[in-house]
Amino acid sequence: MTVEETYLKGCFVLTPKVFEDERGFFFESFNKKIFEAKTGVTANFVQDNQSKSSIGVLRGMHFQTKEHAQAKLIQVIKGKALDVCIDVRKKSPTFGKSFSIILDAIEHIQVYIPRGFAHGFLVLEDDTIFSYKCDNFYNKASESGIIFNDKDLNIEWGFPLNQLIISEKDKQLPSFKEFCK
Repeated sequence: MTVEETYLKGCFVLTPKVFEDERGFFFESFNKKIFEAKTGVTANFVQDNQSKSSIGVLRGMHFQTKEHAQAKLIQVIKGKALDVCIDVRKKSPTFGKSFSIILDAIEHIQVYIPRGFAHGFLVLEDDTIFSYKCDNFYNKASESGIIFNDKDLNIEWGFPLNQLIISEKDKQLPSFKEFCK
């Protein structure tokens, strides 16, 4: 496995060594010892989540606050998605900066997103299955987020906005400026 830190401190891209032959493929999707040695992050994942979505579904930009904040190890198991995270740690030198990457079921790349980041993704193929390992339990009262099309963050989704499928809840998320107040 190769591990590369993005320009956002604490956010890593993990690329597994995939073994392929006529039977298919095999790779180790998580190894606590290797993960901790290569990232310096102590992993204690307590909850796994999966979602299945159609092309054009945009989920995000979500995060949990305070003691319920979550770090995530995410990957696409089937299909393809544009994954985006935003550093919302107010004292971070990369506060307000975003990172995006295409994740798919061919390369099996994963992204480790630390606590204090907003996260979202845009599905680029039908029946895409997304998997998250979380280091803290979900808490509804601690839900927060930032609107996906915030003009100050200017995230390039590369998809016609009028074709996006977005939940009513996600359409009501505050702007980045409102979050910063």
